[in-house]
Amino acid sequence: MADAQQTEIRTERNLFQALKVYAHPRVVGMAFLGFSAGLPLMLVGATFTAWLRDLGVELAAIGFLSWVGMAHSIKFLWAPVVDRLALPGLTRLFGRRRSWMLAAQVTIAIGLLGMALTDPTENLMLVAVLAVMTAFGSATQDIAIDAYRVEAVKRERQGAMAATYVAGYRVAMLTAIAGALNIAGMSNWTMAYGAMALLMGVGIITTLIIREPEVTVDRMTLAMEEKVMNYLDRTHHLGWRRDFNAWFIGAVICPFADFMKRFGAIALLVLLFVATFRISDIFMGVMAQPFYLDLGFSKSQIGNISGAFGLAMTLTGAAMAGVLVARFGISRMLIFTAFMAPATNLTFAWLAGLGPEIHGLVIAIIADNITGGLAIGVFIAYLSSLTNTAYTATQYALFSSLMTLPGQFAAGFTGMLAAKVDWMWFFIITAGTGIPAIVLAIILARIANPDRINRPGMSG
Repeated sequence: MADAQQTEIRTERNLFQALKVYAHPRVVGMAFLGFSAGLPLMLVGATFTAWLRDLGVELAAIGFLSWVGMAHSIKFLWAPVVDRLALPGLTRLFGRRRSWMLAAQVTIAIGLLGMALTDPTENLMLVAVLAVMTAFGSATQDIAIDAYRVEAVKRERQGAMAATYVAGYRVAMLTAIAGALNIAGMSNWTMAYGAMALLMGVGIITTLIIREPEVTVDRMTLAMEEKVMNYLDRTHHLGWRRDFNAWFIGAVICPFADFMKRFGAIALLVLLFVATFRISDIFMGVMAQPFYLDLGFSKSQIGNISGAFGLAMTLTGAAMAGVLVARFGISRMLIFTAFMAPATNLTFAWLAGLGPEIHGLVIAIIADNITGGLAIGVFIAYLSSLTNTAYTATQYALFSSLMTLPGQFAAGFTGMLAAKVDWMWFFIITAGTGIPAIVLAIILARIANPDRINRPGMSG
């Protein structure tokens, strides 16, 4: 009896210690940075297209302008600049990460304010330029915030950092869609985009309050950088060519060489796992809305259950990720979420057979969104464990792009698949696409356990 009571006390203590992770100041601050990151995404995406159409802009022009959002898919191209280039004045005052965050946030706010003050029907080209400016500012902010999140805390707090980031991000997306549309409906689009520009103050104030993360460079990285300097000492290039070579090797070549050197023969397995982990989720997500409509659910039912209720479930899953990673570690949670992500696709196969029953939709949304929030939180913690803090921005931008690009490209063919098979078989097939990630998660847990990976450069 006494042993059982002691076990129960230890369990409660472990749970309490796991929950305490959310009280860390940097974990709390990440929610506000997540809000700042999520706000501009829809303002150059879905809300942007709604604004243009509402004012009578032609569909062809709207289609071309949707390309501005591609900045987030190619952000790895200028991540080395964010990683290594010091901003005159700002970097000295705020540090490497905060200076880029602040510059990006101010750029976004100016871009949104400019859009608010410009009429697309009179000067569509200027609106397009301001939207591109906002999108690139948003993608650059993502690079800097991702790097800060990885460097700011120890591995056991990465799940909580991911959870609060996802929470802030999702709330901001809802604000940028529902909030902006409601303001535009009650007033006008100038007020809507003006209000969103003011809300970027959340990120700016947070950036000014937080401290720059303390990182160190490990011996292996110093040795590699010393080889670069030795090479430059031997080169015949002078002036700008020598300076450019120094920057390019240090900012572009070294991050990839570092990753390959640390992981060796299993590096390709790690990259393959990153590329396949979210495929089943992305495949299912593309066809979710058409599926609900085809099944017979009304637009209001879809909006209320998959939208607002779904957001609450996603945030619940993300919060669970922070606690569970702190309690059980990244490796076991990776295997669990790699299995659960495709498994929840089967609830939609069940819903397809059940028909337009509200309770069925609620169950499917609970299963999918809690699992989705949990998987995103755990996977962000995993990606963080792969980086070297000497090259955080470059390496994390590569991983995050690799995480979505293959699935997004392949998802373009899901409409053809859905047209050839019924909905039940469609979701069964998409569940099957998650099998490679499950197998790779188990293999990597044995040969490259993320809880035992030494993340270079962490000082505390």
